[in-house]
Amino acid sequence: MPEVPLDFPRQWAEFVDPADNTNLIRADLTWLTSRWTCIFGNGCKGIVKKSPDAGCCAHGAHFSEKADEKRVKKWVAKLTDELWENKAKSEKKGWTEKEDGANKTRVVNGACIFHNSKDFPGGYGCALHHLAAQEGVSFVETKPDVCWQLPIRRAYEKQKYDDDTERDVIVIGEFDRRAWGEGGHDLNWYCSGNTEAHVGSKPVYLSNRDELVALIGTDAYNVLVGICEERDKTLAKRPTDIGLSPHPADPR
Repeated sequence: MPEVPLDFPRQWAEFVDPADNTNLIRADLTWLTSRWTCIFGNGCKGIVKKSPDAGCCAHGAHFSEKADEKRVKKWVAKLTDELWENKAKSEKKGWTEKEDGANKTRVVNGACIFHNSKDFPGGYGCALHHLAAQEGVSFVETKPDVCWQLPIRRAYEKQKYDDDTERDVIVIGEFDRRAWGEGGHDLNWYCSGNTEAHVGSKPVYLSNRDELVALIGTDAYNVLVGICEERDKTLAKRPTDIGLSPHPADPR
């Protein structure tokens, strides 16, 4: 079965953010200990059937806020013709466009303007990703928020206790098809619940360290690692326990 159902038993953990005790971290351990990994260029079929080589970059990227766009703009200024296939097109018509009144990266030839084609000498895929490698920094710094977060999803909730005190809850989970909105169910192919993408040598909480640190901070990440390690140990001993079973897309 290439893609698993959206709903299945998950194990969650909650803990107070050690850097700010007004925050509660709620993490999906089933997802974070899964063997998902990005297989762009190595079996990814893309979210849009007519643009399979664009991966999940077919629609361009919406910015989370003004600061997100401003940060990316600084890195765009460092892109050269050797790294960015569409640099000339950007200089002619810009690299952003409006959609529903909000700025996003432009779509050129069925993909984000920063997407380099397979035969581009500077490297296939995101020019901003290649720039990060060249500059010796994490792509978390160079790419729009939505691009480096996917398929990890950060959401916010409120926890109200019976004594009328409240905490802000930061929820870290799987960005599944539903997280895309109504159109998510029409995606041609999607990786987070697809067995073909659950082939990582490390679990998500380790392979996506930079992303998780950026989302919840170093102190909370260190606590999360300890919890995930304990889950891994328990799974090794009792792999069929209800609620403790691996992500269903993981290899058996």
